[in-house]
Amino acid sequence: MSGFDNLNTDFYQTSYSIDDHSQQSYDYGGSGGPYSKQYAGYDYSQQGRFVPPDMMQPQQPYTGQIFQPTQAYTPTTPQPFYGNNFEDEPPLLEELGINFDHIWQKTLTVLHPLKVADGSIMNETDLAGPMVFCLAFGATLLLAGKIQFGYVYGISAIGCLGMFCLLNLMSMTGVSFGCVASVLGYCLLPMILLSSFAVIFSLQGMVGIILTAGIIGWCSFSASKIFISALAMEGQQLLVAYPCALLYGVFALISVF
Repeated sequence: MSGFDNLNTDFYQTSYSIDDHSQQSYDYGGSGGPYSKQYAGYDYSQQGRFVPPDMMQPQQPYTGQIFQPTQAYTPTTPQPFYGNNFEDEPPLLEELGINFDHIWQKTLTVLHPLKVADGSIMNETDLAGPMVFCLAFGATLLLAGKIQFGYVYGISAIGCLGMFCLLNLMSMTGVSFGCVASVLGYCLLPMILLSSFAVIFSLQGMVGIILTAGIIGWCSFSASKIFISALAMEGQQLLVAYPCALLYGVFALISVF
């Protein structure tokens, strides 16, 4: 037994003692010690620190129901531009740009060649009236046994394009293609009267030639008057009326023959 004790003490020889272990302390806070260099970036002194209850942020109690959480914000509903009810909304024709008052004023201006044209109204792009007048002109030709809808719309498109180029070269302000199409379409109204006469009697005699010449002059004079008023082209009405007369002369030939 004594030999075993001697072997134990002789084999495990070390300088470690329990007293040294109890006195040794490790500095985890980074101020020095065996672990100060390796774990200097982490503040171990913060762990386990006591925080008073009055310094903690109070948590809001849950007021919602199960599967129905309360919303953190109140969504804003988009407000309509014209109000919440249908009574405040504008009429459908106004949204489409169809104004019957302006259509009636333009029609009266065409029917009364000596009436002064309102340039602010005539400069609008209104194609509702011209479309109706083109359909009426084709319908009256159809009553006379002439199916010429394609010619009416084709000649109208070519004529509007030609007048658009000509007026932009002649005027200082310039004009839009829609305005040219609107004016030429409204001034087609007297040509509807000519095609209506062609349903009743033939226009290939002397009376028909005089009536056709008068209708062409009526249409061209009304169109040139409106263009002069809308584009401020004083003293150039005859120059504008000549190409308009050529255009309406083609429509007159369709009506006569």
